[in-house]
Amino acid sequence: MRGPTRGPGKGIRSFVAVELPAEIRDKVAEIQREISVPGLRMVKPDLVHITMKFLGDVPPARIDDVTRALAGISFPAFPARITGVGAFPGRSVRVVWLGAEGEFADLAAQVEEALHPLGFEREKRRFSAHATLARVSYPSREINDALRPWMERFARLDVGEFSVDQFFLKKSTLTPGGPIYENLARFPLRSD
Repeated sequence: MRGPTRGPGKGIRSFVAVELPAEIRDKVAEIQREISVPGLRMVKPDLVHITMKFLGDVPPARIDDVTRALAGISFPAFPARITGVGAFPGRSVRVVWLGAEGEFADLAAQVEEALHPLGFEREKRRFSAHATLARVSYPSREINDALRPWMERFARLDVGEFSVDQFFLKKSTLTPGGPIYENLARFPLRSD
């Protein structure tokens, strides 16, 4: 079996994610309104999520295999917290994010293990749980300098707690107005 296809238009652009509850998304919107830095493209608050694994373009005929593999994951629900603003990479910022604390790395590892037999490559980078808040249109020293006070101000921000009791296989359609996400499958976590 093979993993995702390469190139646009050859499959369903897919990823596995944990969604944030409405009260956390409302706080995300408040934070975004406060950060006024030219050159930042804010992620729509209702689209902010924590990605467990990006799958790429998956052939439509393989979506059922992916769904079955993810449905086989047995993982307990867990408490999580969204905290602090940070950025990737450190020197030339491209992504501004909110940190996520909880058992996300362990859940992501199980997603990796479930999908590897289907041909999806394991992630080479260490998993870092985060929710993307904004993207930088054109990385520059000026944007980095403008972001610095906001990053310092919000570095220890406590956005809130929530219970992670499910995750999703999602479809992403890229449009000129931004991505459109659609849930393809929902996977409840155990309530031990």
